[in-house]
Amino acid sequence: MSTSTKIQTQKTAFYVLITYIVMQLSGFLLRIQPIKSFFLQFFSQDGNEEIALAGWWSTISFAIAFLVCIFLISKNKNFWNIFKGEKSSIPVAIGWGIIGFFLVFLGQTIGAIIETGLGIQQGSENTETIILLTEVAPIMILATVILGPILEELVFRRVVFGSIVQTQSFWVAGIISSIIFALIHLDFTHIILYTISGFIFAFLYYKTRRLLTSIIAHMMLNGFVTIVQMNAHLFQ
Repeated sequence: MSTSTKIQTQKTAFYVLITYIVMQLSGFLLRIQPIKSFFLQFFSQDGNEEIALAGWWSTISFAIAFLVCIFLISKNKNFWNIFKGEKSSIPVAIGWGIIGFFLVFLGQTIGAIIETGLGIQQGSENTETIILLTEVAPIMILATVILGPILEELVFRRVVFGSIVQTQSFWVAGIISSIIFALIHLDFTHIILYTISGFIFAFLYYKTRRLLTSIIAHMMLNGFVTIVQMNAHLFQ
């Protein structure tokens, strides 16, 4: 890869990162009362209008960020060429994605055991918030199960991990990107669980050289957690 091509690819990665950050920060606009009041008028005043607005805002902002990232990446044909060696075939990548879901599930189980040993109570505040938004605004499932995993894999695996692994070992890139992935969720009590998950996602990407693999595992994990949490009352 020539120097000019490498610089262009780095710029694309940077723009994708900025797009994700702007999307994450866009929620602060709802703290501006005139803006919040304007959008609230489109929701039924049943006491849950603010939660519904938050769910729709999150989903739409994720969708816009996704489209912007696709546009940016489409302008750079070398964006995905960061690894040496051949990429796994699509069937193999899909197979590893499915296996990856079980690996992440196992990793989170081990992480939960570690947290329990450290006296940390189970139950994620971040997950509970997302489930509440989903119950009030079901459209949130689109952001949680589809758009979220795609964007997070683009940012934390391709941009962060992919940039670091070009000059550092897999272990260094995997650990650093996983910690950043954990921190961005702002659920510091369960940083171990997020770090383990992030590292396994990085391994899946590195193993197959295809982001599709970690996206599949991530989607399956989020889908599984969403289904279980929304039907928790059936198991009580």
